[in-house]
Amino acid sequence: MTEEELIRKAQAGNTAAFGQLAQRYYPVVERFAYQPGNSPNEIEDITQEVFIRVYRFLDQFSKAKFSTWLYKITLNVTRDYSRKKSSDLRKVLKFKKEAQEFIPGAEGQLLRNEEDQNLHLCLQKLNQKYRIPIILYYFHERKYEEIAEIMGVSLSTVKTRLLRGKSLLKKALEELEEKEGQKNG
Repeated sequence: MTEEELIRKAQAGNTAAFGQLAQRYYPVVERFAYQPGNSPNEIEDITQEVFIRVYRFLDQFSKAKFSTWLYKITLNVTRDYSRKKSSDLRKVLKFKKEAQEFIPGAEGQLLRNEEDQNLHLCLQKLNQKYRIPIILYYFHERKYEEIAEIMGVSLSTVKTRLLRGKSLLKKALEELEEKEGQKNG
């Protein structure tokens, strides 16, 4: 069944169609929810909240690209969780410790070697306005226009943030490699 057929049936109240749609996009939402820096313990809650919102607002979905709409909802939910998280300093400190000690199963496969782990850790240090476009463009293969729509910014802003973000990421990776070189040497 095509994505359009699943959406149409789910909008008509077919829960099996919605289940298939959710199953199709669940791994994408999980991965995107993790990459901006949410705690591995929060990923399941965030993903469930995303699909609750999708279910609640599916009747409002129009002819736009479904994945763009889904990324937009996921970004909003992850931002909500980030705001909630940042209000409690103890949770933030605990999260940072967990992020250094633990890389979850699904992401663990992607981050097998040290270079990938370093990239992930440096990416987490970037400001969200740079981190999100990099994640969407390089890890989720979204086009500039779609990133602009997901983030609610102009196309030129996306291009600028990607360029600046790559530069900041490169600098962070170089600094990390230098620190590791000093530690090992």
